[in-house]
Amino acid sequence: MVKKSELAQKLLPVMDTMELLSGRWKIIIMTTLYLGGRMRFNEIRNSIPRITGRVLSKDLKFLEQHQIVSRTVKDTAPITVEYELTEYGMTLDQVFRALTEWGIKHRKRIMRKV
Repeated sequence: MVKKSELAQKLLPVMDTMELLSGRWKIIIMTTLYLGGRMRFNEIRNSIPRITGRVLSKDLKFLEQHQIVSRTVKDTAPITVEYELTEYGMTLDQVFRALTEWGIKHRKRIMRKV
């Protein structure tokens, strides 16, 4: 058990992480890029049910500003824009795996009760 005087210091990294990952779609977007690799905007949008283009664009910009996602513009006709997790973003791989594993177990548990 952590002393109450140390609790706030221990919680700060979690609070920082949750601030970065908060929102309905950011983790889903990152997991999509983790599983799908380099993807174009419409590929990401089509992979995530119910996400709007506006929200996807906003969250991709946010994740790019925080060096989680990179955006590459290719000089093609028409111009191609691709997104992928950065090396830094890939450090979240254990988070993506843990969320997936826990989600599978949770889904099974809940579905048994229905």
